[in-house]
Amino acid sequence: MAGIVPSRRVRGTPFSAGVQAAGAKAYTVYNHMLLPSYFESYKADYLHLKNYVQVWDVSVERQVSVKGPDAAKLMRIISPRDMNKMAKDQCYYMPICDDNGGMLNDPVAIKLAEDHYWLSIADGDLLQFLLGLAIGSNFEVEISEPDVSPLAIQGPKAEELTARVLGDSVRDIKFFRYKKLQFLDTQFVVARSGWSKQGGFEIYVDGTEYGMPLWEAFFEAGKDLNVRAGCPNLIERIEGGLLSFGSDMTRQNTPVEAGLAKFCNSPDDYLGKATIEKQKRDGPDRIVCPISISGDDDLPDNDTGWKVLFKNNQVGLIASAAWSPDFQTNVAIGMIERDHWDAGTVLNVDTGADIRSAEVQEKFWI
Repeated sequence: MAGIVPSRRVRGTPFSAGVQAAGAKAYTVYNHMLLPSYFESYKADYLHLKNYVQVWDVSVERQVSVKGPDAAKLMRIISPRDMNKMAKDQCYYMPICDDNGGMLNDPVAIKLAEDHYWLSIADGDLLQFLLGLAIGSNFEVEISEPDVSPLAIQGPKAEELTARVLGDSVRDIKFFRYKKLQFLDTQFVVARSGWSKQGGFEIYVDGTEYGMPLWEAFFEAGKDLNVRAGCPNLIERIEGGLLSFGSDMTRQNTPVEAGLAKFCNSPDDYLGKATIEKQKRDGPDRIVCPISISGDDDLPDNDTGWKVLFKNNQVGLIASAAWSPDFQTNVAIGMIERDHWDAGTVLNVDTGADIRSAEVQEKFWI
């Protein structure tokens, strides 16, 4: 397989030397940076993640800094989530929408001060969108990308490992809250969060020069915990219903269709409000569902999405699917039309290689 040539357009990260040394076998490009896809294999990485602890280079979760007197005003415009009660040490998962309610991104917002937020973004050029809004509305706000690269510590032993490196105060951090903790001669924002259901922390490393010293500190401290390098795992995130923007949901979907209606609670005017409020009232035409697919661990590649069929008519699309070793079935996330999304509904999936039976599940697996 041909390699990826790093450049100013496809960048490495402050942890790339550690990732390469740990034996990453594949990468994807995400926010113009390199994100590892797996190390030993999807299955082996999955089993290790569920039992031990991993260090993830998630620098690709770039930060968009929104700072200035009108920062809170801009935050209220771009998202259907109510930002008014957000505490200074809090992180908010927040859909960001266009004027028709279509999703543009689903970052985690970090409130650093009343006039300063970081948006830890999914794959997408959100900075330009916010910059355009700020200029067009004549807002007094600075939009920038700071030199901040998240490092995630995930798995059942994540708290113990993080406490060894950054101190026992990490144990007091509540879910989707953060503290500023000391490392060497600086402090980092450390949040109890991460893109797995195994628990852990995300450390917002402010300054490229701290990348490898922090990486090495975790591996030195975690030898007896069986620490390994890892990355967001396809199998585990499908089991947990963690949606991938640009795959499971796109700009063609609203937050309501993506199962995120509970995050659409703002009393303020925001982009796409008419569409979103109508869908909350009347129900959407389609929604994200957990789906099991028949067969063994021999699914073909899913590059463009698989059609979901009912009596040869397309009633949905599956963008993410994988064999689950723990649940002994093929687990999937699908966008399914209203008449076919009830739990227990039996459908067919065209994988491109064959037609398989599938069943809508009542809930995600973990």
